[in-house]
Amino acid sequence: METARHTPDLTAREIRGDGKGYDKTRARVEDYFDRSATKTWERLTSDAPVSRIRETVRAGRERMRDLMLSRLPDDLRGARILDAGCGPGVATIELAKRGATVVAADISPQLIDIAELRLPPELKPQVTFHAGDMLDRKLGSFDAVIAMDSLIYYTADDIGASLANLEKRVSGPIVFTVAPRTPALMVMWYAGKAFPRSDRSPVMIPHAHPKLAAAARAQGVRRLLRPVDRISSGFYISEAMELRP
Repeated sequence: METARHTPDLTAREIRGDGKGYDKTRARVEDYFDRSATKTWERLTSDAPVSRIRETVRAGRERMRDLMLSRLPDDLRGARILDAGCGPGVATIELAKRGATVVAADISPQLIDIAELRLPPELKPQVTFHAGDMLDRKLGSFDAVIAMDSLIYYTADDIGASLANLEKRVSGPIVFTVAPRTPALMVMWYAGKAFPRSDRSPVMIPHAHPKLAAAARAQGVRRLLRPVDRISSGFYISEAMELRP
């Protein structure tokens, strides 16, 4: 309770962002992954030994991935799915195994390269990789979207606009994650802002469901935004949400 009392609320400016918007945040994320994080994520999403802290992150991500995939049918034959922010392609493989045609998109060309190398040969005909913006309208329409930890760096307005973009092109569920506004995460959020900017990864922006739902409505999203569940595993804390017709 002490932490909760002494953690100040985010200001309206922090929730909305500083005017830089989606494109500039996307550019920072791309730079971060291709400059310093590719090897870390390659190792984290493999069977390679990692530190105890990263073991908790690995376990949390596995639980979250299973949760998100559980929101989709087991039989995805005939379905076209967007894996938005696919990273090294773990969920892409699982979606393809269920029979889906998958568009695996990630802003990091290096992570796309890893995902392509990891994809079993028998699944290659089902998967198209896209190194670039996961919201690119040229990617077409889909039956469902999953976006695991790929929107966690964006403001509520940017997430709302992203959902509005996708809603027009997706006939089924859009399942994504955010960093929830828990006391523990807020402490880490403010602590991270104290580090020199050159030493920081892109800052995760914590969100509460009511304000995020309001931001989505303000951007024209028609479907109801619902929380699904929260996964907490050591240093990994993430909440799944969905838009479902």
